[in-house]
Formats: sequence, C-alpha cells, structure tokens
Amino acid sequence: MVQDRTGSEADDAITDLYAAHYVRLVRLATLLLGDEAVAEEVVQDAFVALHRRWRRLREPAAAVAYLRTSVVHGSRSVQRRRGVAARHPDEPPGHAPSAEQVAVGGAAADAVVEALRGLPQRQREALVLRYYGGLSEAEIASAMKISNGAVKSHASRGLAGLREAMADWA
Repeated sequence: MVQDRTGSEADDAITDLYAAHYVRLVRLATLLLGDEAVAEEVVQDAFVALHRRWRRLREPAAAVAYLRTSVVHGSRSVQRRRGVAARHPDEPPGHAPSAEQVAVGGAAADAVVEALRGLPQRQREALVLRYYGGLSEAEIASAMKISNGAVKSHASRGLAGLREAMADWA
C-alpha cells in the first residue's frame, strides 16, 4: 500500500506497527533493562517519537528498524539514569525480584538472565539483539550504531562471559 503519509495514514501505519511489533519490542527492552514496566514505557516513547516524525520519515519501510534503534537507545538512557541514581541513593535498595524474573521462571532461565545482566552493556545488547531479536550482524550494527566487526567482538566476548558465568551453575 502506497501511503500519502498524512495524519490518518500515519495513524493507521503506526497502529499496524504497534499491533505487529509491540510485544517483541517490550520483550527486547525487558531483557536489556530487567524491568517490564520501564520497558513498556521505553517502547511507548519509541512509538510516540515515530508518530511525531512519521511525515519526515524517508522510508516508511524502515520504521521497524527505527523503532528497534529507539528502544535500544531508550534502554541505554534508562541505564544511565539508573547509574546516576545508584551513585546518589536516598535509601538502601530493596531485593525484590524483578518482573522479568517472575515472568521467565525456571532455575536455568534465571541463571542465564543473571549471567546476562553481569555482562557489560554493549555485550548484553549484542547478545540480546542477536539471539532474542534474531537480527543479523548488519541489523545489530545499525541498531547499536557500531561496525559489524564491533558486533562480532561484543558478541564473542559476551558469549565467553556467559560460558564462564554458567560454568558454576552446571
């Protein structure tokens, strides 16, 4: 369908994208952030930003890649804010399980998620986008705004880190 990219066409296109990709994007953000509620906010913000920019979008077919990149960048922003908050705590943090831990369930899955959380941010992003998102190296490079070689490096180091962390579990 050729879109004239007017307001109602943008609404329809965003609605279709939302129905098709919202759940996957929330899962992606949840794996990156470890908090489903915050992940939903990040994804909502990505859809709102896309809707605002719809008329200026050069290629409407690239909207899914735009959304995925927005979610990765939004997750990074949340992590940065968390880092600042952690350096300036108001009170000691609680140890309640995250929504992700409850949802994923199972000892093996929990161990993998915990090992994944222990990885540096870029390694974690590369692995989540590759194995959960099913993206190619080129798509991951585009989403993370890094080279294909850097994707390979982050993924390789991340897998080595997971193997090391999971060695004690088995």
